[in-house]
Amino acid sequence: MPAIITGARRAEAADENQLTIVSWGGSYQDAQSKAEFEPAAKALGITVKQQTYSGLAELRLRVKSGAGGWDVVSSGSGTAARAGKEGLLEKLDYSVIDAKSLISGTAQPYYIGNDVFSTVVGWSTKTFGKNGPQNWVDFWDVRKFPGSRAYRNNAMLEPALMADGVPMHEVYKVLSTEAGLKRAIDKMKQLKPHIAVWWSSGAQSAQLMKDGAVDMIAAWNGRLDAANKDGAACAYTYEQGLLDTDCFVIPKGTKKRDLAMRFIAEISKPKYQADLTKYITYGPTNEKAYDLTSIISPAYAAQLPSSPANTAKQLLIDDAWYMKYYQKAQAAYQDMITG
Repeated sequence: MPAIITGARRAEAADENQLTIVSWGGSYQDAQSKAEFEPAAKALGITVKQQTYSGLAELRLRVKSGAGGWDVVSSGSGTAARAGKEGLLEKLDYSVIDAKSLISGTAQPYYIGNDVFSTVVGWSTKTFGKNGPQNWVDFWDVRKFPGSRAYRNNAMLEPALMADGVPMHEVYKVLSTEAGLKRAIDKMKQLKPHIAVWWSSGAQSAQLMKDGAVDMIAAWNGRLDAANKDGAACAYTYEQGLLDTDCFVIPKGTKKRDLAMRFIAEISKPKYQADLTKYITYGPTNEKAYDLTSIISPAYAAQLPSSPANTAKQLLIDDAWYMKYYQKAQAAYQDMITG
């Protein structure tokens, strides 16, 4: 007599083959969904449910409360490093995930890089035409470049030191001292009266430029390109940009650890990362993705933040600094914003 499969058992079986993927929303998550999440789910014969979140505090609360329900989370590398140190993440299994072709340093015990992006100086071409601010010194120069600014509401102090004349290669050395932190906060205070919006999400930063709400912005390059596609009039420069990596992590305690590991292994393959560049101008971490010239032409590769010409202009985010000093910097930063 054949086994009777109840509705409850069917639901349980379906749940075993479903992952909940959490990311940042907006044009970025749309790109991830089209290039990575849905194709990978199809390749693995599973389904994915997508959610959005606001950052580390929300992840921390969910893990520590035991609420569960999240299986794979998209995160910045600095946030992922801190989350791993706090014990919020599962260790990644590199016998399942092939990381041999990834950019050096982007495959870590608790997180794996999936794309490279930059925080850049952006401006409204309606206000400045092609001659907007070309670096952080210009961004701080309210006489040469008058107008309203938007800046991130989480601690982002590297631009302040570069605006104050610190060479890129010395930024983290200076920022690791009490005097250096104070110097950066004092420089932020100079700009604060001209900051109209402290943005809290990439989607918000893009919307500000689409609405023409500010004249210049410190924002992620892909969000500015997406805003332009939606009718914004903005430009940006990679000069003194902050080069960073978006990663994937697995929250501690998920019941789908093994499936989540297989999913991350799948979306780390070159084809998925190359396809992501069709929807948003973030560079792949898998260097073999650049071999797929039918997707990433040499001319298009030169526009991506991880191209050699563009990386040479930028400061690579130091995850070790963020693990050690972020909490102190964030407290000082929030006091500056609210004080």
